[in-house]
Parts: sequence; structure tokens; C-alpha cells
Amino acid sequence: MVVSRGFQGQRSDGPEDRVPPGQYLTDDFPVLSAGPTPHGDLDQWTFSITGAGEPKTWSWEEFRALPTETVTKDIHCVTKWSKLDTTWEGVSVDTLLEAVEHDAAYLMAFCDGGYTTNLPLEDVTDGKAWVAYVYEGEPLDPEHGGPARLLVPHLYFWKSAKWVRGLDLRDEDEPGFWESNGYHIRGEPWLEQRYWGD
Repeated sequence: MVVSRGFQGQRSDGPEDRVPPGQYLTDDFPVLSAGPTPHGDLDQWTFSITGAGEPKTWSWEEFRALPTETVTKDIHCVTKWSKLDTTWEGVSVDTLLEAVEHDAAYLMAFCDGGYTTNLPLEDVTDGKAWVAYVYEGEPLDPEHGGPARLLVPHLYFWKSAKWVRGLDLRDEDEPGFWESNGYHIRGEPWLEQRYWGD
């Protein structure tokens, strides 16, 4: 795992109703990655939904033309830092799923670099998840998952997959990268679902 050198977590009591158990507040935005940061050409970038009756793919230009939402959310990393009031802009997963016919119950997000993470559809629909490409009013930096990352703020942040390139819809749940390496299958911060057995 790659960790940013400048990260210095500060323990903070913080507002109890917004900081899950075992977490501390930080003003930093730590960089945690399982491998090197990919740097792709936006002219070649695509986002796809597969596993449905008819797959759907957008170019970067087409994706940027989709309706967007700006949301302010708290985020919580499994490594125990929390950051409050982060502001993002992107396309709701609800909007993306409207483009395909499906009856899936789960999805696997897939990304540049081979990373994957699994999610039940109930955790990414009804206004719970976005594919974000703006952070704090600026294009999302590659080190934080740019050009686009999944944003699922109510779950631990490894579920907000960096460098996301698509969603594969599935009938059954299957562990992704970190889930296959011991992380919890769902990752609910308020229940401290960090690892298998939690």
C-alpha cells in the first residue's frame, strides 16, 4: 500500500454523531493505494455498465454531458481517519443505471490497475453513490482517483474505488480486491466492519 508522506493524522474527539467508533478526524486527505497511480488519456477513457441485457459505454465527453449532482459528505477510511464535509461533483449511480435494463442485486466496480470492489445495489442506489470527477471545486487529482472515482460515502472509503471505469451488474455477491484479501464484504463504518469476522 502506498501512503502519502505528508499525512499526519491528528486525534480528535469531533462531533460524536458524525465520527464512527474507532475513527479520528483529519484535515488532510491521505493517499492510500495498492499500486502506482495510473495516468490515462481522456480521449481513450470510457465508462461502461456490463452484465445487463445491453451493455452501455460512455466516452469522457459523453460522460461529462450527463446530469451531475454536487454533494457534501463525510468520508471514513478503514485505516481509521475520517474527513468531514468533503464536497464532490459527479454523476449519480442512479442516473447511470437508468441507461440499462437489469434486475441485478449486486455490482462489481472495476478500475484501471485491475482493482475491483463489490457492492449490493441497495448501497449505491436511491441517492447513495456517485461517479465523481470534481473534488472541492477542482478536477479530481489522479492520486485521489481522477479522472473519476466511485463515491460511496456511507461505507468505508475502499468501497469508493479510485480510477473507476465501470460497473459489472451481477445476480450474486462476490468479493473484490480488498475483500478477497481479508477486508469485510460490506464495510459499514458505524458497525466497524473492517475485516472478515467483524
